[in-house]
Formats: sequence, C-alpha cells, structure tokens
Amino acid sequence: MNPEQAAARPFAGRVAAPLAWSLCVLTLAAVAGAFWLAALNRYDPRLVTYVLGSALGGPVGALVASRRPENVVGWLAIAGSLSWALLEFTRQYAIYGLLTEPGSLPFARAAAWPPNWLASVGLMLVFCFVPLYFPDGRLPSRRWQPVAVFAVFVCAVLSLFLAFTPVNVEISGVSNPLGIEGLRPLVGALGVIAPVLWLGTSMASAASQVVRFRRSRGVERQQVKWFAYAAALAIFFAVVVTVSDKVLGPYAVLNEAFSAVLLPFVFGGLWLAIAVAILRYRLYDIDLVINRTLVYATLTASVVCVYVLVVGYLGNLFRAEDNLLVSLFATGIVAVIFAPLRDRLQRAANRLMYGERDEPYAVLSRLGQRLEGTLAPGAVLPAIVDTVAGALKAPHAAISLKIEDRFETAAEHGTRTGAPLVLPLVYNNETVGRLEVSPRAKGEPYAPADRRLLEDLARQAGVAAHAVRLTADLQRSRERLVTAREEERRRLRRDLHDGVGPRLAALTLKIETARNRLSHDPAADYLLSDLAGRAHEAVADVRRSVHALRPPVLDELGLIPALRETAAQYGGDNLRVSVRAPETLPPLPAAVEVAAYRIAQEAMTNVVRHAGARRCTVGLDLDAGGVLRLEVKDDGRGMDGGRGVGVGLSSMRERAEELGGTLVVEAAPAGGTVVRAELPWSSGREA
Repeated sequence: MNPEQAAARPFAGRVAAPLAWSLCVLTLAAVAGAFWLAALNRYDPRLVTYVLGSALGGPVGALVASRRPENVVGWLAIAGSLSWALLEFTRQYAIYGLLTEPGSLPFARAAAWPPNWLASVGLMLVFCFVPLYFPDGRLPSRRWQPVAVFAVFVCAVLSLFLAFTPVNVEISGVSNPLGIEGLRPLVGALGVIAPVLWLGTSMASAASQVVRFRRSRGVERQQVKWFAYAAALAIFFAVVVTVSDKVLGPYAVLNEAFSAVLLPFVFGGLWLAIAVAILRYRLYDIDLVINRTLVYATLTASVVCVYVLVVGYLGNLFRAEDNLLVSLFATGIVAVIFAPLRDRLQRAANRLMYGERDEPYAVLSRLGQRLEGTLAPGAVLPAIVDTVAGALKAPHAAISLKIEDRFETAAEHGTRTGAPLVLPLVYNNETVGRLEVSPRAKGEPYAPADRRLLEDLARQAGVAAHAVRLTADLQRSRERLVTAREEERRRLRRDLHDGVGPRLAALTLKIETARNRLSHDPAADYLLSDLAGRAHEAVADVRRSVHALRPPVLDELGLIPALRETAAQYGGDNLRVSVRAPETLPPLPAAVEVAAYRIAQEAMTNVVRHAGARRCTVGLDLDAGGVLRLEVKDDGRGMDGGRGVGVGLSSMRERAEELGGTLVVEAAPAGGTVVRAELPWSSGREA
C-alpha cells in the first residue's frame, strides 16, 4: 500500500460509515412508509412483504460498507435494498394519491414514474452484481469483466426503456407520466426479451460463484458456502410460495399468510448470510448449519406428512374430518415417532456430509472383518485406505511405509486434493509409516470428530503396516539373497570356465607330453597315465559344475539368443516354436536372466509333453518401469487333464516369487494355455 492509499483509507472510512448508515435510515424509512401506505390502500400483503428483505438488506449493507468500505458488496446491498424500498414506497404513494384518495397527496403523478424502472435496477443489483462480486468485492478474474459490462448494459437498457414506456408495469390503471407513445409497439417484445436477458445474466453471475467455489480454499470457500446455502434456501422458499398458490388456492387467507411469512426469508436470509460470510465467518460452522437444516427440514416435512396422512385417513374412515379425537391421535403418533425419526435423520445427514465419523465402532469392526478375510499381504494396506476413504468420504487416502530413512507409498485410494492430514503409524513406539488423508475440499481441515476416528484407524493400521513392512523386508532380503546367489554363481562359473578349466586342460597336455618323453620308463608311464586320467576327470567335473551353476548358453549367447536356440531345439515337424522379443536387452541381473530362461524352458517343456499344440510363442518384453514380462502361449488342449500342476509349476512360481515377481497360468481365450511371468528389474542393479 503506497502512502497516498494509506492516507486515503481512513478518510474513506470516515466518509463511508456516515453515508452508509444514512442510506440505511432512508431505506428503513421508505419500508415503513410503504407498509403504512399499503395498509391505507388495503393492498394485498403478499405483494408487499418482499420489501421486508430490504429492512434487513439496508442494515447489512451499511454494516459491511462501514467496516469494509473497499468491498463493493456492501454498497450493492444498500443500493439494491434502497431500490426496492423506494419502489414500493413510491408505488404505494402514487396509488394512494391517484386511486385511493385522488388529489390528497402532492406529486402523486410524479411518484408513478420511479416504480417503473426501479424494479429492473433492484433485480440486477441483487441477483446479478452481488453474486458476481461476492465475497471480496472483486471479479473472480479479468475474464469476467465482459459479464460485468454486459450486466451494466442490460440494466441500463431495461431501466431506460421502462422509464419512458407509456405503459406503467407496476401500477395498474395509471399511465407513465414520462412515457413516450412511440415505444408502445415495443412493450410486447420487452415482455419476452427482458426475462431472457435478466435470467441469462443471473445465471452467468451464479456461475461465477461455482468458479469461486472450485478455485477457493479456506476462508473464501466458507464464505461462498454461506452464500450458496442462503441462495438454495431462497430458491426453495420461492418454489414453496409458488406451489402454495396451487395447493392452498381454496384457502385464500391461509395462502396469503403462508406467502407473507415465507417471502421475507427469501431476501432477508440472503442478506443475513452475506453479513455472516463477510464479517463473522469464523464464528459459525456453515457445515453444521447445513447439517441441521437438512435434518430439521426433512423432519418437519415428515411430521407434517404423517399428521396430514393420519388425519386424512382416519377422518375419511370414520367420516369425522373435524373430530378432535382424530387430531389428538395423529398428534400422539407424531410425538411417538419424533425422537427416533430425528435420530435416524441426524445419522443420515451426518453420513451424507461426513461419512461414518460418528460410528467409529462400525468402521473399526468393518475394517477388522476385511482384514480377517484378506489373505494376500499385498491386499492389507489397500483394504485399510479403502476403508478410511469410504468412512470419511475423503477423496484421497494413502499409506506410506518407512523404508530406511524415506517413506514410500504402499497403498493409495483416489486422487490427492490439497495438503493432506498426516498421521504417524506407530508400532512398539517406532514409526513404521504414515497415513495421509486429503481434505474433503481444498483448504478445509478435518473436524475434531474426524481426527479422533482417523487416530483410531491409524492405531489399528500401525499393526498391519508393521506386518506388511516385515513381509516387505523379508521379500527384499529374499531377493537380495537370490540375486547375490546368482551373481556369485555367474562369477564362479566364469572363474571355473576361464581359470580353473583352462589350467586343468593345460596340465593334462603337459602330462601327455611327459608321457611321450618318458615312454621308455614303464613305471613313470603308468603313473603319468593314471595322473592324466584323473586330470581328465577333474576337467569333466569342472565342466559339470560350470553347467550346474548356471546355463552356459546365457553367458555364451545372451538371454534372447538362448531362448531362440532353446525354441529351435523344442520345435519339430508337429510343433512350431517362435520367439517374439526385442533385438537387444540391457545388462540384466543374473537372477533375472536365469529365472526368465528357466521359466521359459519349463513352460516349453510342458507344451511339448502335455499340450498337443501345433504352435507355441514365447514373448519377452522389458518396460521402463523395471519389469521383465515373459509370456509363453500355445494353441493346445488347454489346462484340462492336470496340465500345469506339479513340480514344474511350483518351480516356475517359486523362481518368480523369490524375485518379488508373479506367475500366472491360465487358459487362453482362443484355446490353449498362457503362462505369464513378471520379474521386477531395475537398470540400477548390478548385472
């Protein structure tokens, strides 16, 4: 804020407060005068009670404008309320001076002019400009400037036309004192165009509140909720008043009283919500207000329906419509069902808005039942996050496990929205993970009741997270052992093949050379011959050990050529075996190479022995996510006859699982069998 703005702000406040309250007093005086004149005119009260909203709109606008003079919403509230108050006052003034007591009031003829155009001004101010600028007095963004300009244009055009149309649309039987006769042919078109323009502008302004709600968080979101709540009630009451004309038509007095009571709520409630939202939003929980409204509105409607049905049914049954006993009986039934009905409605409303936070035992019980029925360790944490998200209607829930000094996401439900609430998962005084739950809406923290339920769930989840982490640690240890074993076997094979083997072969050659030189000595020849035989046996043992440690074809050719060679060996006249794989692969860990080769080899063996197939395809694919996918598919007789059951399948599954992978054997859709294996692989692991 620059110095000029800082100096101007106190001055604006000193001017704004007296001006705002002066306009408020003028509004209240106009409302009082309108009702006094309406009583003298014996005017239909339903056509006047709407102005009671102005009696509240004026003070609300003055309060906001005096405390927040920079917020135009307060000034819009004052202007809109004053427009309606002056409209009704001048209309009643003109009616009294021209129709009720002609000639009794001065300027009665001139007073018939403002009502014609003040209606459009009041409607545009309240239903177009207030939603457009609420709650901070600014547009949602620059993109909404055309909407504001169009609203000003519509307001100006309609007001000018109505100001000079020869027909007085507000006072029947009285002409417009400033009307231009040449505009009369356009009156009919105005009756069609004006509602369309007003409705379109109002809907665009309402859309701005939807945009604000989606973009806002924290305080602004609560403010928008207050406005939306009041607007929804206003629409509901307006519909009720409209329907009451049809339902209560035969009972004119009751109809008038019903409308007279409800109409002020349509406007007065809107102003009250604006005041609370801008000035006192921190003191009241709008979610609690909405919750109570849902409960008691439904409860009231249910009680009225039960009472009317009971009275109507019993009155018709006993032909005693005005019988006091029937009314007392209906009242007794309502009294009996009131408390249990309220409790049920309260639980339903809480469940609708907050999930099951008020029923922690039910949530914990359901979680326990799900965990009891969960056999796979990998399904435990997903079951917990699903339960948490469902119980609290949270858009996102996740559990992260602590791995060494970092947290890794182990299970997740939904899509993250906003900063999550994080609760530690503790087991035996050690943090084993954390539970993350996103708020139901951005910037809205969870209530204490929500946090208590989440803390209870976190305590239960800590035990499960500890067990899952132990399982994961065990699996990682198993993978490291298998990887280390296969890497060591590959090293030993290379050492034996490249070191011990050649040395033994060289030793054998030297022994043969010595035999040739000492052939004249029978004893030496015998000893050297025996030594040569033992050397040949040692070479054979080394070769057998080399073959047993690791398939030699993997080191000699590589995984893909080894699979192609094995496929060629299994193929024949009655079986065609093909390999579908990339041309090259990056260096793979020894354990992954051996597991993929052995699984493919065992699967091809099963095809030859059991499938009776004519075609077999071996597919190999390595994705960037660190998984080597192997698929062996045939067109044989399928999985009947015990196919795929036994040591071979167990061996394949064990090779996959000891690396943290999976193996699935299933029937192919077009016939035959498919063996699918997924082996985790990482480019960062040592090959």
